[in-house]
Amino acid sequence: MQQQAFQIYVIPIDATPAQTLRVALGAQSCRINLFQKGADVFLDLYVGNTPIVLGRVCRDRVTLTPEQYTGFSGDLFFKDTVGESDPDYAGFGSRYTLNYMVPA
Repeated sequence: MQQQAFQIYVIPIDATPAQTLRVALGAQSCRINLFQKGADVFLDLYVGNTPIVLGRVCRDRVTLTPEQYTGFSGDLFFKDTVGESDPDYAGFGSRYTLNYMVPA
């Protein structure tokens, strides 16, 4: 069985506890809301005005848009670049990166 290759792009994020990003992912015009409540970081994803994921808790290397039925092309995930901890806003953009992954 042949493994599928992927391209991964890092989405720039700031070390702030709440932010809204407007970014083109593939041919999709997206709005991403990131916010921290307590120890957890949450993500909302919209394509255009259509909600795709709302209030999804972010974990290290766990896909945020795993359901194929959402209509979103690709996937998002956080990665801890120095270990395996779940993201914390204080390390956004340095220790914790938000990544967009699509088939190559």
